[in-house]
Amino acid sequence: MIDLHCHSTVSDGMLPPREVVRLAHANGCTLLALTDHDHTGGLAEARAEAAALGMGFVNGVEISVTWRHRSVHIVGLDFDIENEALQNLLAQVRQGRLKRLAAIAAKLEKKGIVGAYDGALALAANPEMVSRTHIADYLINSGHVRNKAQAFSKYLGDGKSASVAHEWASLEDCVAAIKGAGGLAVIAHPMRYGFSATAKRNMFEEFKALGGDGIEVHSGNCDKNDRLNYALLAERFGFLASAGSDFHRRGDHSGGILGAWLFSLLRYHALLVPSALTGLTGVGYVAYLHAALVRQRRAGKGPASQDAP
Repeated sequence: MIDLHCHSTVSDGMLPPREVVRLAHANGCTLLALTDHDHTGGLAEARAEAAALGMGFVNGVEISVTWRHRSVHIVGLDFDIENEALQNLLAQVRQGRLKRLAAIAAKLEKKGIVGAYDGALALAANPEMVSRTHIADYLINSGHVRNKAQAFSKYLGDGKSASVAHEWASLEDCVAAIKGAGGLAVIAHPMRYGFSATAKRNMFEEFKALGGDGIEVHSGNCDKNDRLNYALLAERFGFLASAGSDFHRRGDHSGGILGAWLFSLLRYHALLVPSALTGLTGVGYVAYLHAALVRQRRAGKGPASQDAP
């Protein structure tokens, strides 16, 4: 049971890293990647807890990227946390968050919604990582919207009234930093971006040319059609496939079960991959395990262990 995408209070999750690990373990997870947004500050705590519980752990991070004026997320897996170039890139991305928050709060104030700047900061366990999710939570708590979906559809989503264009890392710099740190680069939840078929093809082709490794074929509450479509796309573009809950808090995301026959048809190794933090299951072809097998095969070693180095 594997989950390669989840969040803690280091970014916009609601549980500290050790509690995320404990919840995953309680739900039967055997290999976990903590992938906080633009920050690796929770990895040491999470890894220590995973080791104490006898659970495999993989270094992870979810990096904010601007691609052709659109925001996308790239997950890095199994990288060297001490790599200077990667940490410099993450620091640069984080520096833009407070500036964006101030600009969004100013737009909201013009619409009669005051206090968004301080309100969002108060909700962020790590102010350096304040995000639109924290602004959405403030809007919910102050009665301006009913839920997070409405916060984004009315105010915070791309092109909405309080949206602020922001340049994150470039796709090229992001992939180079992950690969330079010895990691795997994976496009996070590609089914959520609303791209046309042409835009999706262009992104996948560019990502592949830059050295990108895989895409998530299961994420959070995606459905069976998503899992089938993106598994087929992974096959078409020669990507590894990854999967995870994208857990932020209890009750936020869910998954579903798809039979392993799909991957035998696609000539993949079949693996049932739980969204372990929700206790529900999706199907994915796990990039980490495949890459570990390839590395060990090239080195002339035996079968790869599920435990991260």
